[in-house]
Amino acid sequence: MIFVIIGYDGPDGQAKRKLYRQAHLERMDPLNKAGKVVLAGPLTDGAGSLIVITADSLEEAKAFAAGDPYVTQGVFARQGVFARHEVHPFLQVYPTPS
Repeated sequence: MIFVIIGYDGPDGQAKRKLYRQAHLERMDPLNKAGKVVLAGPLTDGAGSLIVITADSLEEAKAFAAGDPYVTQGVFARQGVFARHEVHPFLQVYPTPS
């Protein structure tokens, strides 16, 4: 199953991103090596990040997102809400999956 993780940077997200980028990449790396990262990267307008992964369940995808340093360290946040991120099931139409 494919899942989309959208993380929204808080007001100091860009500054915190620099501090926790290495830890974030280290968390992503095993998933990437296992072939479970479809795509991932920052939104170039500074709004946050998009991560598309495969996982066995929504719960697994949510747990992965919840443990990411960008979530736990407050990169993804907004005023009054810590760790602002979403996880959604996704149906790939294009490119046609092989």
